[in-house]
Amino acid sequence: MSHSTESSNLTAERFDPARGRRLSIGSFGIAAVGFLVSAIGLLNNREQFAFSWLFAFFAVFAICVGGLFWTILHHATDSEWSVLLRRQMENIASVIPSLSVLFLPLLLLCAPILWKWWDIAPGVDPLLDAKAPYLNHTFFTVRYVVFFLGLGGVALVLRGRSMAQDEDGLAVHTFAMRKAAIIGLPVLGVGLTFAAVDWLMGLDYHWFSTMWGVYIFAGAAGSSMALIVLVVTWLKSAGYLKAVNEEHYHTMGKFMFAFTVFWAYIGYSQYMLIWYANIPEETIYFKIRNTESWNTLSTLLVAGRFFAPFPLLLFQGTKKKQRLICLVAGLMIAMQLLDLYVIVLPSLHQTGASPSIYDFSSLLAVAGFAAGIFFQKLSSTYTFPIKDPRLSGSVNLHN
Repeated sequence: MSHSTESSNLTAERFDPARGRRLSIGSFGIAAVGFLVSAIGLLNNREQFAFSWLFAFFAVFAICVGGLFWTILHHATDSEWSVLLRRQMENIASVIPSLSVLFLPLLLLCAPILWKWWDIAPGVDPLLDAKAPYLNHTFFTVRYVVFFLGLGGVALVLRGRSMAQDEDGLAVHTFAMRKAAIIGLPVLGVGLTFAAVDWLMGLDYHWFSTMWGVYIFAGAAGSSMALIVLVVTWLKSAGYLKAVNEEHYHTMGKFMFAFTVFWAYIGYSQYMLIWYANIPEETIYFKIRNTESWNTLSTLLVAGRFFAPFPLLLFQGTKKKQRLICLVAGLMIAMQLLDLYVIVLPSLHQTGASPSIYDFSSLLAVAGFAAGIFFQKLSSTYTFPIKDPRLSGSVNLHN
């Protein structure tokens, strides 16, 4: 298909501020309901609240960090194809600083419940004593601050420079964003890896996996690209981003396919190496998740996260048709939530899954809060970078 649209013919679009306010208020309203129900859980069943809130928080956090990854990748590789989509990547990533507040209930009220090492005295567990330089209250809190300062700082710098270029069109912003992205790559890699180690692997401080950070990254990158597909499609249906065409969907579908395979490869490699070594400190993680209903959910995860999307995304027809690729994108996000659920909740319910209303209310609270921030960002600037020097290449994309 030929696309002859020139970037000079594009109309600078701003999302309707009134609609943005309504969507933001509605999202915060949903979040308020979730906060209220979760607060009841905090008072009546703090243990369940703690694990439910961690599941919901990290699920949203990982997707937002995934949005930052795609923004960084765009600048670090000097991509053209994603210019039209980049503002939505930036908007998703810019939610990260606000999420820092939602971690405080876990840190201030639930730390001894979640992370069993928190209240163990020195000398009780030799393994914990060996890890004490890393697993201690002060350093744990410092790392939490550093994670959000680093990840949030990179996200805000990239979005701020991008918005500044909308005003003056200077190429200096492009070079500055490229430099910030290159610096941001190790910040993202280290930040997400150690956040996953601290908050998820730390649920059982005896267990360890050297592939853990890569596994979490694979899920975050794939699910965030799926969210970008859904956001872009929604904006197109509302009359925005008309220059986004099936070639953009084809490319987004390729990345969804790539991270479907990558997630499966890392997940299988982690499982295979732990099974083959048969070390008790490592096998305990999978032993619990192969128990009763957790085994059913783990099997569903493998089927829904790999075997279902893999054959669908093989075909160009799926990747280029909005309805089909959105269906796969929705499945990938659902499976990302299931993945995090199977990671977090077995630490509380070791003999089998025991769904709670607080799982759902926590997800409503955190996702609703994040959506409210996103809609504020969406309506505060243009829907795409209107003066990026590579905009014409994105408009006239050919795969």
